[in-house]
Amino acid sequence: MIAIIPECTVARYLALRLAELGITHLFGVPGNHLGPFLTTLRAEGDVEWVGTPTEGGAGQAADAYARIHGVGAAAVTYSVGAFNLLGACGGAYVEQVPLVAINASPPYEQWQNYRALGLFTSHMSPRPESNLDVYRQVTVDAQVISNPGLAPGQIDAALTACLSERRPVYLEVMEDLWDEPCAEPEEPILRRERPFSTRNQAMLDNAVHAILTLIEEHPGPDGRPRPIVWAGEETDRFDLGGQLTDLVEATGVPYCTTVGAKAVIDEDQPQFHGVYNGHASHPDVHWIFKDWATCRIGLGAWSTSKNLGGEQCVGTDWVMAAKGGVSVGTSYFPDVQLEQLLPALQDALVKGYGPGGLAADYYAEAHAHHGAPDHRPAGLEHHRASLRVSGGSGVSGISRVSGSTRHAERLTYDGVFDRINHFLGHETRQDWTVVSDAAFSLIGSMNLSLPAGGFLSQVSWLSIGWSVGAATGAALAPERGAARPMVFVGDGAFQETCQEISTHTRLGLRSVVFVMDNGHFYGVEQMLVHPSYYAERDTAGSAASDASAGSADSDRADFYNVLHPWHYDRLAAVFAGKKTPANGVAIASTSELDALLARLTDPTDPVNAGPLLVRVHLHRHDYPRAMAYKVPKPSATA
Repeated sequence: MIAIIPECTVARYLALRLAELGITHLFGVPGNHLGPFLTTLRAEGDVEWVGTPTEGGAGQAADAYARIHGVGAAAVTYSVGAFNLLGACGGAYVEQVPLVAINASPPYEQWQNYRALGLFTSHMSPRPESNLDVYRQVTVDAQVISNPGLAPGQIDAALTACLSERRPVYLEVMEDLWDEPCAEPEEPILRRERPFSTRNQAMLDNAVHAILTLIEEHPGPDGRPRPIVWAGEETDRFDLGGQLTDLVEATGVPYCTTVGAKAVIDEDQPQFHGVYNGHASHPDVHWIFKDWATCRIGLGAWSTSKNLGGEQCVGTDWVMAAKGGVSVGTSYFPDVQLEQLLPALQDALVKGYGPGGLAADYYAEAHAHHGAPDHRPAGLEHHRASLRVSGGSGVSGISRVSGSTRHAERLTYDGVFDRINHFLGHETRQDWTVVSDAAFSLIGSMNLSLPAGGFLSQVSWLSIGWSVGAATGAALAPERGAARPMVFVGDGAFQETCQEISTHTRLGLRSVVFVMDNGHFYGVEQMLVHPSYYAERDTAGSAASDASAGSADSDRADFYNVLHPWHYDRLAAVFAGKKTPANGVAIASTSELDALLARLTDPTDPVNAGPLLVRVHLHRHDYPRAMAYKVPKPSATA
């Protein structure tokens, strides 16, 4: 008797749907329950399996891939794998990233045995719904597939929800269903947007009118309107960079971005004024946004603690259009979608003020009306040029520790990012994607001047170590595949996810991972709990002068923030193979950084053959200048 091979199985159905979404790589850690699906995936040939050392790393890679491509996917095995993936899925849920979490569970037969006899098998829990229940907290749709006939409808429903809600979904598939027959895919998976009705048009018109009224009610000293746009995360998540560009070009309105929307469009736009991050902003950016602008128009911006940088709320002279509605001062307009608001607002502003009518050189106006502010240039172009040169830190690359002239070339956070900014803008011809981790790395990198799509960060969930796994997804996303990942990660964060360098090496990714080693220390945690520690930096003397030394006893750091020291650069030798090179270097001075950056521009240099781990020695008392607002004055701590 000849066996009849079905045209479609559950495994093939899911593989075809992932390929239809343009997903080229599936990240994960295999297991016996997942094996049949991966075999089918390889046979289909459209989606490449990328095995990672950890499930968390797979989720981070899928997260970054989705931020660039629009949707990503990770696959793991039941319970032990799924619970490890949960953190990354939670981050994607909070940050509105479309991620498909695939969890292969024990066979239907074994679940029946458990129900009838209490017989356990690998990875099972006494609560059959345990995996489903936890994923329901961090997804917009969660499905358990136990019937092959229902599988196509369940898969399609989840993927449609993923695209429509821009958030993760969960598919739990029992092992013995993978090779079971099911219907072929029919209609394509499409994003389902909320309908735009007559009622929505009226609400949109009212919201736009309220914004124009707010602008008119808050003129500058010369009677002219002085609005500024604050472009946020949803302009990136909803792929509205083109509409944002149209708005600022047509109206001339100045704009800043949140950290999470950094480089959503090209930062060489003449209307771009920098990243606004509350008290952590570059002083000139803060001055423009808060002092010279008379009203602030948030478009897709989230009012999170990271975006507001120490501020607790927005004011009555703010517009905040996000989460499906618009607040204008104290008024709120529900069910107004950003995709409709941007062109409607553009039309209204052009009609009210003329093409380019909101263009303003705030610095020149300041100079004309009140004289040039101290240490600020009189013209906007000078200001923008200074940002491009200095990276927005406002300091040189020498140590801020007093009395240490013999360490005049010691690297600092600000000095590193100043130098990197010049390298990216003037020295390299390569395309780079900057992937920044949480904490000091994120604060230091937020003022780099970058092209559209050249920056990735996790700014709300803030899972330390995210950047290392994320760099894998950034490098493999088709839209940025030609760009090299440049990662900035703290030493404590790197200890969380260092295994993912193995994936970089295995795949031949030419990533450059700067591990910011501030004396084996959780610097930002110290800043958040006891910032007075940093007020002692000028009087610390030589107690912590060696970046590779210092302890809680010697420099009064909180004991729980002190890490075990690693030779981070030497890990490259651990991951390297005969056909998979990886290199590591350690740098502690500006001259060593200069020499390294020069090597990165030479395609024949061996350091460019694979991933490069760079251990950056920093003083334990150093911190990005943007965090200075948290540090009490020395007199206050005395």
